[in-house]
Amino acid sequence: MDNTLAASVAHVTKTYGTGDGTVTALDNVSVGIRRGEFTAIMGPSGSGKSTLMHIMAGLDAPTSGQAFIGDSEITGLNDRDLTLLRRRKAGFIFQAFNLVPTLDVKANILLPFDLDGRRPRPDELHRVQDLVYELGLERRLTHRPHELSGGQQQRVAIARALAAAPELIFADEPTGNLDSRTGRDVLRILREASDTGQSIAMVTHDPVAASFADRVLFLGDGRIVADKPRQTPEEISAHMLRLEQEAAA
Repeated sequence: MDNTLAASVAHVTKTYGTGDGTVTALDNVSVGIRRGEFTAIMGPSGSGKSTLMHIMAGLDAPTSGQAFIGDSEITGLNDRDLTLLRRRKAGFIFQAFNLVPTLDVKANILLPFDLDGRRPRPDELHRVQDLVYELGLERRLTHRPHELSGGQQQRVAIARALAAAPELIFADEPTGNLDSRTGRDVLRILREASDTGQSIAMVTHDPVAASFADRVLFLGDGRIVADKPRQTPEEISAHMLRLEQEAAA
């Protein structure tokens, strides 16, 4: 297994349904997320980008093929071992914030440490304090999720994902519920996390968000159709337009 990859899939196919109703979400995809790199995953609606992320993260299983987090194969792992591996290696930022409603903001952010059965080290507490400040949450620490706006809940989810500095961060439309200024702050924080060695895989439809990444993977009809180095928003928009036109043709 290539130890330069933080996550990867090999010959992964994912289908839903049976017979004439079969839908192929991913079609024999092999690709890796390189360590210390910020990778954006883009494509038209229904191209398979979220399915790819979910399989890489062990949140969904492929119909065939293999998925790895680091050098550990996760296809076929039992739920307990998979949960432990994800907890130690990965952070998640998803559109459904998945905050614990009975916990306040501070407890939600520190949840990764509680689940790992330990207290944060002083340097980790310092990083959490920096995240809280950068994400504008310092006056919200004693609030419960239901007392927050959608954008604030998203920022709490982002702070939680980054709190323990996991090796790998999966982000599904992380700026989707944010105003443009907060969205840029979040992208800058993800960019900085990547610059300090964390690996980031981000699904997005936003060319500006994708332009923060080192690499842009484009999916079309369940396959990788382009793998580009860092792009400008204009270059990304042009490529997405071509993919949309091909999908409609």
